[in-house]
Amino acid sequence: MLHNQLWISFSRYRLAKATNIIVLDRGLEFHQVDREITWDDQILLTGILYYGGYMIFPEASYMPYWRTDGVIITALLHMGVVEFLYYWLHRALHHHFLYSPVIHPFAEVLAYFVLFAIPQLTALFTRTISIASLFGYVFYIDFMNNLGHCNFEFIPNKLFSFFPIFKYLCYTPSFHSLHHTKFRTNYSLFMPIYDYIYGTMDEASDETYETSLKRPKESPNVVHLTHLTTPDSLYHLPIGIASLASNPLSSSSSKWYLRFMWPFTFWFNLMAWILGHSFVSERTTFKNLTLQTWVVPRFTKQYLSKKQTPKLNKLIEEAILEANSCGVKVLSLGLLNQMKIVDGSNLAAAIVVNSIPKGTNKVLLRGNFDKLYFSIANALCQRNVQVVTLYQDELRMLELKLNTKRKQSFALLAADSTLKIWLVGDGWNEEEQKKAPKGSVFIPFSQFPPNKLRKDCFYHYTPAMIAPPSFINMYSCENWLPRRAMSGWRIAGIVHALEARNTIDCGFTTFSINNIWHATLRHGFQPLNTHHSL
Repeated sequence: MLHNQLWISFSRYRLAKATNIIVLDRGLEFHQVDREITWDDQILLTGILYYGGYMIFPEASYMPYWRTDGVIITALLHMGVVEFLYYWLHRALHHHFLYSPVIHPFAEVLAYFVLFAIPQLTALFTRTISIASLFGYVFYIDFMNNLGHCNFEFIPNKLFSFFPIFKYLCYTPSFHSLHHTKFRTNYSLFMPIYDYIYGTMDEASDETYETSLKRPKESPNVVHLTHLTTPDSLYHLPIGIASLASNPLSSSSSKWYLRFMWPFTFWFNLMAWILGHSFVSERTTFKNLTLQTWVVPRFTKQYLSKKQTPKLNKLIEEAILEANSCGVKVLSLGLLNQMKIVDGSNLAAAIVVNSIPKGTNKVLLRGNFDKLYFSIANALCQRNVQVVTLYQDELRMLELKLNTKRKQSFALLAADSTLKIWLVGDGWNEEEQKKAPKGSVFIPFSQFPPNKLRKDCFYHYTPAMIAPPSFINMYSCENWLPRRAMSGWRIAGIVHALEARNTIDCGFTTFSINNIWHATLRHGFQPLNTHHSL
């Protein structure tokens, strides 16, 4: 399982960077991740079969570490028997009625177990089996399976130049990818020699190999720079565990088995401190744009520590310089990575304002005084919605900053108020949350969701929208957001690149919130208006 997970993570990392990728026009989607979640049943069946063999055959209990004759027998039987039988069985499974969504995969799995058992049982019955031949053969099978499905080419051309015969004894990822795209060619298991012998080798095999090997690193148009939230959030990244990444991250979704992953979590944290460099986590495409998500290997607690500020600023600066050297057109900042690039505040404000139920004429606004806070307040005033504050100093600050002509635009919350629409940001504490009346709706405009203390109230998601169906390679959730939802700060960078504007959400320049909102809708993004409670 660890071997497979390492291959999955590395192949998705290479897919995100788009270096030497074989197939670029097809992306992963949520339905594929859901379909593959139960594929570990094969691992469980393998364990059961090996345990059964251990209990049935006494010879399996007393294996030496090494026997040369057993290793040779296993290798020869695989090359001459397993590869030959699998080639013809695989070719038959692609013929007429056998090629179906049920028969083909089911028969292929059974064939795996039966054929792979031939070398192992032969070595066992001839008493030439050893730990090296048994576990070495299992490792070889897993390694070659993962190699053939990794979707990036990395086997150097020099290897085939020095050892020409190797071309017939070991397939390449590009060789096997052609079988999945054209179906009627390249049937071999791991050794292409039988496709050469029986004339089923795809004519484009060599060309695809050369093209993939020479494909350069892709330069994205838009980069969204984010960071980790907790140590366990590493496994929720697209390059982490697929079943976790495909679901929203929340405090209640922390899996118990992640506690046993602490050695890997510790190792990653150690490497992050040593290397100290942002890395590519995700690659998507939308219209004519190539989008990437870069992750700063630091956690939320570190961002809140003043001692870490110089180091974090350096990491962010290095990421910005790298993006600039790669020719990135737009860099958007997520979570606590806030600098004067595309901060997405105006689009976030537009999302919050448009999340307010129609007919609302009064809302409570509470949060730190920042660009987003005043953008929301200004937009509400323009819509003739009264802004209510909890404290007198907030009221004075709003009147001073916005200088509206309408005296009724702002008010102080009355002690007996039943106001149920609360717009809340950073700086909103738990005591203030308890003051809200029953049935209140909390609409956050913060980067992080508030602590959900009230079971009798409703909580919106943080500012976000649903991505258009034309987004390709979208198979993981962005932090705590639902599937196919993207944060407003991330969307702002995409819309900025599509609209080719220089004033949208950059620095502290306030652009028309309505213009940003309509531009976002025009490109297919849809509101995420569903609120939820705990």
